[in-house]
Amino acid sequence: MDDGGRVLATQRDDHGVKSVAQGGYPAELAALRHQFGHLPAIAAGMVGSSLGWQDAGYVGAPAELATLAGALTRIEGADFAIVPGVSLAEGHRADVMRGEEVQVLGANLAGLAPRTAIYCQPGTHTKWITVEDGRLTDFTTMMTGEIFALLRDHSILAEMMRGAVADGPLFREGLLRATSAQSILSELFGVRAAVLLGRLSRDDAAAMLSGLLIGSDVVARQIADETIYILADPALGSLYAAAVETLGGHATLIDSHAAFVAGIHHIWELQR
Repeated sequence: MDDGGRVLATQRDDHGVKSVAQGGYPAELAALRHQFGHLPAIAAGMVGSSLGWQDAGYVGAPAELATLAGALTRIEGADFAIVPGVSLAEGHRADVMRGEEVQVLGANLAGLAPRTAIYCQPGTHTKWITVEDGRLTDFTTMMTGEIFALLRDHSILAEMMRGAVADGPLFREGLLRATSAQSILSELFGVRAAVLLGRLSRDDAAAMLSGLLIGSDVVARQIADETIYILADPALGSLYAAAVETLGGHATLIDSHAAFVAGIHHIWELQR
């Protein structure tokens, strides 16, 4: 990025926290600098977790970009800084995030959503985040994506989960069933029973399962008449947008990459 926050070059790869060997981060950074030049670097997300390069800790909510900038962890001799995560400890509730805070506060800063807004960041661990006047004040994590992956790959449903997941009649039916289910757990097994009894095609089972899980996720947020700003890739974002609209809310998709760029650049500017 240049001094004004304009992106000059981008590289994407699969070198996430689970694929970098212990002690391998200096080599990863060196490879990037070999390509882009010896520039100072700043990172957010799981690189700052106990599984990453160095644990960057957490700042407590409420938090804003200045809070994050004031609590960076610096890797000695590497000209490399890591943004802390955000934690929430309130009564019986305990929650944490890493990386999502930069996107959400960046979206807020860049005017991609109002200063006070509700965000949804779908993924392995979906985040529902409240920002009030530019401050991240509350959030909840739902293990929606991880549960879907576990059921798809390792449960009794696995043999039936090879169909595509896309917005359509079966996905929408799953959404609606989630609103009236006495138990989401019984509805999940009901997907298997419906296939065995010939009431549901194997090709449609994954879409139904996804609808049930995403529907239960959205229903729990009680989003009636609320506008939800969704930060996600187009495929997953469209599923959550459909869920929000079907279940009584209003959905607005936001460019998650533009949001991150705005947030990380502002943090860099604040700490210089």
